Amino acid sequence: MSVSVLLIRPDPGNERFGLGPFFRVEPLGLGYIAAALRQAGHEPHVVDARFEPGLARVIRRTRPRVVGVSALHALEYERVLEVAREVRRLSPGCFVLVGGHAAAAFPEPLETDAVDAICLDDGEEVVPALVDALERGTPLAAVPALRLRTPDGWVTTAPLAERTGLDRVPLPERLGADRYRSRYHCLLFRPVWLVETARGCPFRCSFCSVWQLYGRSFRERSVGAVVDDFAAVGEHVFVADDLFWNHPARSLELAHALRRRGVRKRWILVQSRCDLVARHPELLAAWRPLAEHFDVFFGLEAPTDAGLAGLAKDASLDETLEGVRAARAERFGVTGNFLVDPAWGESEFHELWAFVKQHGLGRAGYTILTPLPGTELFERLRPALEGQPWANYDMHHLLWRPGLGPARFFELYAETWRRSVLNLSGDKRWLDWVRQVRPREIPYITRVMLRTQRLMKPRAYLAEHEHGAHAMPLRAVDPAWLPAPARGPSEPDGASHAPKRALPLADAPRE
Repeated sequence: MSVSVLLIRPDPGNERFGLGPFFRVEPLGLGYIAAALRQAGHEPHVVDARFEPGLARVIRRTRPRVVGVSALHALEYERVLEVAREVRRLSPGCFVLVGGHAAAAFPEPLETDAVDAICLDDGEEVVPALVDALERGTPLAAVPALRLRTPDGWVTTAPLAERTGLDRVPLPERLGADRYRSRYHCLLFRPVWLVETARGCPFRCSFCSVWQLYGRSFRERSVGAVVDDFAAVGEHVFVADDLFWNHPARSLELAHALRRRGVRKRWILVQSRCDLVARHPELLAAWRPLAEHFDVFFGLEAPTDAGLAGLAKDASLDETLEGVRAARAERFGVTGNFLVDPAWGESEFHELWAFVKQHGLGRAGYTILTPLPGTELFERLRPALEGQPWANYDMHHLLWRPGLGPARFFELYAETWRRSVLNLSGDKRWLDWVRQVRPREIPYITRVMLRTQRLMKPRAYLAEHEHGAHAMPLRAVDPAWLPAPARGPSEPDGASHAPKRALPLADAPRE
């Protein structure tokens, strides 16, 4: 018997700062789960609540027996629970499941009476197994990879026997997302399609929860499945992989297969590492012909070798610069991100500004070093973080007291953004942005650029910090809570290559 399953991507409701206005992408993970449910004979419905408010109307239309709510980022925990409580009120008989990157990495905040279970691994496998068990009336404790609410408290079921093969569902179901397609955009391009070719990352950056969630594993979809997906989507593609080009031989094979199929896009965006690109410039040469415009996003992180080592980046500054040079030589657009540490003094800010200017990295963004739940950094800093609302984990709020004090820190942080290409009072004005888009996209790019100007206003940050809806006092950090400097690329303290078993009711983790 077919079961109606409603899959919801909630509106995070917290985008006052950051580059959220530049990125609205489809909930790809929910598309894969929907395809798996359809394959199992069930009836999935994907709803993007960012563009379709009114949960009561959605529930009346879909009459679900199971509702899955996606929790992609820690900043969304509170909103996800609001949605779960609303589902419970509107349809008391529904089974409420929460999943996604944040839920799998750190389920603790979601363990409430509003939620029946939390998905701790790949939703393509776990969710159909759960729905089948509910349909047949078999014990849910036999369904793997769940945190399950029971009369005796929350329990964890057995892990999956092995990691889910990514070709379990060859192509995602995009019927739900296509209802909102005109609203999905990245940077200057709209509409945008999300494509996943691989999942996971073998590196060990201290600030990142991806490798810890996946146990440093890395899985790839088959070349044929990826080619079919690229051929099926539109002209603007954001590749959601955490680390593109990680497997050079397979990446070359995929590029050649796409060219044989005649696939060429107007724009592609991928995410990778500078050191990987520096070692394999042949990958850039093979992929560049596949798009008229091709951007690569690098995790730049720090402007010094010491800064990179402190973040366990396992790469050098020379490799950063060589990767940027190699990408530019093949006419890739180069962007990326630097991390701004609350422990910085004024000299570190000036060092960053000088590095960005010297190497022409004005397209980079800047986020505040944030201990994401599920990372060792979070566990070390927990005493200082206690009481901070999850909405502040957006990488643009302070979570502990900065060395310079909040007022001066925000002055320098806003000045850092003013030196970026986003500053309409800087070198690139509004007309320069408008000239890069089609005439019909001028209202869109204007709205986006106006919203991003908040990044350059220290008073806006300080007002949010002191009087915002989520304002909280900041504790000082004991230096003993901070992670020790990285010792080398071999292995972090206590790390293991064994899988940790976790992933999605989710879309791309860097949405």
